[in-house]
Amino acid sequence: MSAYLPSRGRRRAAEAPDLFSGQRAKMPDSFLVAYVDGGARGNPGPAGYGVVITDQAGHKLATLAEYLGHQTNNYAEYSGLLAALKYAVSHPSKALKVVSDSELMVKQIRGEYKVRNPALQELHAQARKLIRELQWFAIEHVLREKNREADRLANAVMDKGMGRSVPSTASPAALPREEVEGVVRSGVVELQDAGLPDGTRVQVRVKR
Repeated sequence: MSAYLPSRGRRRAAEAPDLFSGQRAKMPDSFLVAYVDGGARGNPGPAGYGVVITDQAGHKLATLAEYLGHQTNNYAEYSGLLAALKYAVSHPSKALKVVSDSELMVKQIRGEYKVRNPALQELHAQARKLIRELQWFAIEHVLREKNREADRLANAVMDKGMGRSVPSTASPAALPREEVEGVVRSGVVELQDAGLPDGTRVQVRVKR
């Protein structure tokens, strides 16, 4: 994990090959943690990001999500990062640790990879500018399974943007109705050729 303490008297961002080549700073006692994820269906395709913000102890403070229209995975990842940075800049501590499963974005922000895509170059420049407004910054790459909540947020906003979302609190009356045949064996109702996924709510009507 790398940290960067901005110094406004140093070279401009465009002249610095490595964002983290500046002064290192000790991890502060108080900082935000942003779990960031973005995706696109089809890449490019319908895209969105999800961000979960916690404090350093893991207490959730906020969730951020936005549907981005037709974009790429990398564009969505950077959009999530920018949302997290803007939130952190407005926070009193101005200290942020980003957790992302996008190895490309993490290494580009660290300066380990060059940014060749023109669209990403603009987003990368915006991110660098916001990072320099923070007093402390760190970014870490993790596997996708350690970023599940942000991934769920991103997928939910993509579903909503595509008109696919079904509220998790929807009542049974709001869901499609379907009749299937079944039989009781040893006190257990067995549905015949229902093809229903686990967790489906059913209502039993007894036929005699």
